[in-house]
Amino acid sequence: MWCVPHPKKPNHTLVLLDTEGLGDVEKGDKTNDSHISVLALLLCSTFVYNTMNKIDQGAIDLLHYVTELSHLLRIDTSPNLNRVDDAADFVRICPNLVWTLRDFYLGLEANGQLITADEYLENSLRPKQGTNQHLQNFNLPRLCIQKFFPVKKCFIFDLPTHQKKLAQLETLHNDDLDPKFVQQVAEFCSYIFSHSKTKTLSGGIKASGSHLENLVQTYVNAINSGDLPCMESEVLTLAQIKNLAAVQKAIAHYDQKMGQKLQLPTETFQELLDLHRASEKEAIEVFMKNSFKDEDQGYQKKLEMQLAAKQNDFHERNLEASQNRCSALLQDIFHPLEENVKQGVYSKPGGHCLFIQQRDELKAKYNQEPRKGIQAEEALQKYLESKESMSVTILQTDLALTAMEKEMEGITEEFIKAEAQRLMESLMQHQQMMESRKIFHQEQVRLMETNRVYQEALQQRAMERQLQEEVKKLKEKLQAENRKLHDELQNLLRNDSPDDTCLLL
Repeated sequence: MWCVPHPKKPNHTLVLLDTEGLGDVEKGDKTNDSHISVLALLLCSTFVYNTMNKIDQGAIDLLHYVTELSHLLRIDTSPNLNRVDDAADFVRICPNLVWTLRDFYLGLEANGQLITADEYLENSLRPKQGTNQHLQNFNLPRLCIQKFFPVKKCFIFDLPTHQKKLAQLETLHNDDLDPKFVQQVAEFCSYIFSHSKTKTLSGGIKASGSHLENLVQTYVNAINSGDLPCMESEVLTLAQIKNLAAVQKAIAHYDQKMGQKLQLPTETFQELLDLHRASEKEAIEVFMKNSFKDEDQGYQKKLEMQLAAKQNDFHERNLEASQNRCSALLQDIFHPLEENVKQGVYSKPGGHCLFIQQRDELKAKYNQEPRKGIQAEEALQKYLESKESMSVTILQTDLALTAMEKEMEGITEEFIKAEAQRLMESLMQHQQMMESRKIFHQEQVRLMETNRVYQEALQQRAMERQLQEEVKKLKEKLQAENRKLHDELQNLLRNDSPDDTCLLL
């Protein structure tokens, strides 16, 4: 096999497959010839049949043997069409025929008139009139070749050089070759370059390099395992391979985009959702560009389910990253306040007011820190709640010490009332703060519930799509079994009727 850029068609590759000759006595294995010929018929768009000197009965019989390989092929997976028994079916996959005659020595004429190489080929394949067994044996291979290769072309080649130089043919330059032979080769190459069509698979799909690679592997595996190569099933296998690769490529693209743009934690859930949707859209575009015959969108649905799972994973990682970031910030920012409490800085009259003042300053510092993520407020509230007993202890100490101090100093009742009022206001502010925390917590619970419902809806849609696909496949299977039973019934009815005798002449 040789693969070279097509000299006349941009973005095309010319693939040359050499069967190394049929009927080689050194091989001693006719099965090997059959397998190679089947591969050639399945893979090529132009079948070049290379013979020597002239078109004789031996060359025709050998090409007829190639057409008889139809019993080794299947067009589709239908149980009633397991083999290609009809020429019309085989022609759908059969390539064009180019018959080349090397070292041609005959004159191109018939009935005293000059004829072309194509006319010589048609004359050689023309059946004779008559019904005896000898003529039937003569006509059969010619009729088969005509049916299986409706498009035919013939080229003749003179000796490339003088008889004495043939032994060094591989080392000769074009200048050393017969000019007529060089011209004949140029005409042959020009025809191949301009008339050989792009290899087309079932459904009119143009084959690419990766398609050819996968087809060769599946055909060879089928032949080696003793199965009949099936055009339809191999295309389906190719579609499975390509679509699985397309899904993986789309997932890789999604991971790459998310890895490049996502910085955890995000400030809001919407920020993560917008980035996911943008990356998801690009991933689906990558899949559509690389997918192959995903007619029921089964692989696209699998991709969407995997992307939904990845979104859930990113959401959990976002929550975890935000929680870790906030915990570290709270520990660092409020550490001085906790140290002051341990050292008794606030254990004095008016100490609670000083504690609240410094705590609020640290809260403001925490709120100014960037990239805390969606857990920022909840983490702060949980931290403050965990330290609430400390605030109450400071307040109680403050009240006790203040009352004792005022009593000892003989402070007037009005001053004591004012101080009590201040403390009461402080308690009310504390209660209001607790109420605000409660409202915030309820809002966080509502947001989390909304996100949970959203995720469940995504999973529900994915499950419904999968269920619809399974129902569809079950219906198709039942319909196929009904058709099979109907066909078997019809066959039984026909077998019960008297046989008609038909003589073909």
